[in-house]
Amino acid sequence: METVVSKDGTTIAYDRRGSGPALVLVDGALCSRAQGPMPDLAEALADRFTVYNYDRRGRGDSGDSGEYAVDREIEDLAAVIEAAGGSAYVYGSSSGAALALRATAAGLPVEKLVAFEPPYVVDGSRKQIPRTWVADLTALGPDDAIKYFFTKGIGLPGILVTMMKLMPAWKNMRAIAHTLPYDAQVVGENCFGEPMDAAQWASIDQPVLVVSGGKSPAWMKASTRALADAVPDAEHSEVPGQNHVIKASAIAPVIADFCG
Repeated sequence: METVVSKDGTTIAYDRRGSGPALVLVDGALCSRAQGPMPDLAEALADRFTVYNYDRRGRGDSGDSGEYAVDREIEDLAAVIEAAGGSAYVYGSSSGAALALRATAAGLPVEKLVAFEPPYVVDGSRKQIPRTWVADLTALGPDDAIKYFFTKGIGLPGILVTMMKLMPAWKNMRAIAHTLPYDAQVVGENCFGEPMDAAQWASIDQPVLVVSGGKSPAWMKASTRALADAVPDAEHSEVPGQNHVIKASAIAPVIADFCG
């Protein structure tokens, strides 16, 4: 483990492995550098890149300070990119993709960005996320916050979430459930069923690849295509046979081809 200090003094922990150009991985909700898809992905890409897998603030070995703001998370990513040599390729998954997009639009030195299924909702094809979800998630305890996030945020059936409580991963998710309001704020206004506002991405001039899974729900496919249309000159790719929990073996070649 290595650390870097973000602009507001928060310590951000990261692992570095492999060799080659720098690639920073940005996790989604309820994940950290030790749990979720990024450890396997880092291993899969280490022969092509120097991979930086970090704990977003409030997770794992990273600190958390003061009142949350999305700008602080953008500064955290900036600090990791600086530690990686001053510029880097970036891969973001789910809300991590939303964070990476906002950071790229804010002017961070991102060479190329691969954004996998940021959880935007741009039409009425699914039950809408409550506009109060940041406050709702903040007010709930860990177990209820996780259930709320999976049912009202992601749209999973309640019975499935109840079954998930029996899995070993639930304990790990409980430990970082307090960061769910952070993810909700990162996604911002893009998840309430309104058409994608292209103006928010107008400043992006780096190459961007928006990726979706072939087995992902229709509303998510629609949002990724809307995002690809909204980001200047962005490309879109669909990975056959995959859903939102994409396998490292499926996404690693996509990242390597685009950033190679």
